[in-house]
Amino acid sequence: MAAESRTEPGLRDRFRAQVRQEVKTAALRQLAEGGPEALSLNAIAKQVGMTGPALYRYFTNRDSLLTELVIDAYGDLASTLSHAADAGTTDPVARLTAVVEAYRAWALAEPHRYRLLFRAPLQGYDAQSTSLVEASQPAMKVVLEVVGALAKPGTAVAEGPAAQFREWMNHHEIVDVPEAVALRTTMLWAHLHGLVGLEIEGNFTSMGIDPVSLYESEVKDFVRSL
Repeated sequence: MAAESRTEPGLRDRFRAQVRQEVKTAALRQLAEGGPEALSLNAIAKQVGMTGPALYRYFTNRDSLLTELVIDAYGDLASTLSHAADAGTTDPVARLTAVVEAYRAWALAEPHRYRLLFRAPLQGYDAQSTSLVEASQPAMKVVLEVVGALAKPGTAVAEGPAAQFREWMNHHEIVDVPEAVALRTTMLWAHLHGLVGLEIEGNFTSMGIDPVSLYESEVKDFVRSL
């Protein structure tokens, strides 16, 4: 009996983790089919074979489920970018190119999750909560590192933006990164996000424009500017 009692919490924990993962998988299907507005805990409960009230033992409400999906997506994106950065080459241009290509590839493969990260999912939902902001930092740190390996030292940044970037980096314990690198990284992300966002919404298709060539051109221009 003693051995059974010792193993029981582990079994409960594994069962709870399995149910939570099934719930999140069902939620991701809803997001892919109808966006955040389609997210329904009652519908998810039916899909995983439980009642609505039972589901609340695993997620207290829709926002708590949404928050976990966002955190999971940030983690997945960070892992994808980190793997691209460490894929075997030490050439800084090749590493940066691999990272930005991985960013686009992830967004195209997971458009519903990409939108979840960079749009306000639902009215009233706090997309800038501390937990979500912290979850976003690992992906940004990967890009900071690969941009920093290419950036020329001593580039001046206006004091207003420089002070803001210093405050941001201090808050997130980002050390030994010049303000100019933080600025250039942010501008790179803004440009790539604009291109990727337009692409996953089909805007380039309607214009008859090849997004691949646009993306490659943007990356080359950015590398030359460094």
